[in-house]
Amino acid sequence: MSTSLERRYTDRLERRYTDRLEQFTDRHPLAVDVVVVLALMGCASLGSHLTLPGADPPDQDKTATLLMGVSCLALLKHRSHPRTAVTVTAVCTVIAVALGYLLTPLLLAPIMAALYWLATQTDRKTTRVYGVTTMAALMVAAVFSDSMDHLSLLLRTIGPFFWLLLPLAAGNMTRLRRAYLKAVQARAEHAERTREEEARLRVTEERMRIARELHDVVAHHLALANAQAGTAAHLVLTSPQQTKAILTDLTGTTSSALRELKATLGVLRQTDDSASAPLEPSPGLARLPELVSSCASAGLTVTVTTTGEPQPLSPGVDLTAFRIVQEALTNVTKHAAAEAAHVRLAYSGSRLLITVSNDGPAATPVPEGALSRGFGVMGMRERAHSIGGELCAGPRPEGGFEVTTALPLQPSSAVAEQSETS
Repeated sequence: MSTSLERRYTDRLERRYTDRLEQFTDRHPLAVDVVVVLALMGCASLGSHLTLPGADPPDQDKTATLLMGVSCLALLKHRSHPRTAVTVTAVCTVIAVALGYLLTPLLLAPIMAALYWLATQTDRKTTRVYGVTTMAALMVAAVFSDSMDHLSLLLRTIGPFFWLLLPLAAGNMTRLRRAYLKAVQARAEHAERTREEEARLRVTEERMRIARELHDVVAHHLALANAQAGTAAHLVLTSPQQTKAILTDLTGTTSSALRELKATLGVLRQTDDSASAPLEPSPGLARLPELVSSCASAGLTVTVTTTGEPQPLSPGVDLTAFRIVQEALTNVTKHAAAEAAHVRLAYSGSRLLITVSNDGPAATPVPEGALSRGFGVMGMRERAHSIGGELCAGPRPEGGFEVTTALPLQPSSAVAEQSETS
């Protein structure tokens, strides 16, 4: 257990030091390049003085120093011109080997660094082309070099091959690691943006749901209250008893409005506290007689017809059906010059067809898009679409207005969860 903890702690320290080194390199690239180039220059100079036992070094120290200096200076441009740096370094190293200098890892230090940087900054194809070309050139130079006459052909070629293959492999691994880290960071940023967008979308949907619910509750009861008050004012002198009944119904309408508004606000204020007060169940088609009675007190006669065998509805569909009928009858009360409305409920297979119509004057042409301006029709259509249903609303050719909607008896699971939370 302690060994595992020590290993984890060591890996964390290594990653920390590596990250710090990369950050320092990103902040001071020129200073790091100069230090690395000076170190490589020292390695190359030391490598130019190494020979095999019993062999004399070539009498061209100035030439070797000049070649290694040029190759190391070319490395200063490895960030902007990695291909040029590899080419210049390879040419200088090949010339040095051809002049008789022993091909050692120290002498190969500049070209190894150039190949490593090339592999980290370019694509795989470019790395392969320049790497194979450089290895072939150095292997050919090693074969014909006078400094390694005492070695076999295999030893002459296998050394440069493996020494140059090492930086190519290390550079390729570094490039893949950087690409992986970049992809992880991009996925994290995308996930963060997605979470923010999803949160904004959920807030917008919740605001629309609250606005739709408040509109249905407030608009319906205010429209009924207005119609009842108007009727009572009209009959107050001619029919006191009927006026008294209407005012009694008006009190019930306002009380119902307060109850539903309180229930809606209670849903918004509800917390996960189990001690919170229980909420009233959402309204459904079971309250349709109460809705018909309230419309009758406002002077609108509503008839309800049911065809097919009634089937149980999910809470979301039940609430949506009731709100659509409620809003359609509210629109009749507010806008239509009609005294009667018809509600037809048809259970057909897995769908519930609802039609709310009223008799009125002959229909006049309606400009395209005019029906989408009102929040009532818009809200009904949004409610139907939220559970996978459809809704059509418009004037009838024979007169009046009609709202038709088709709702699934059991919405899909995702839609059902969203509707039940409403």
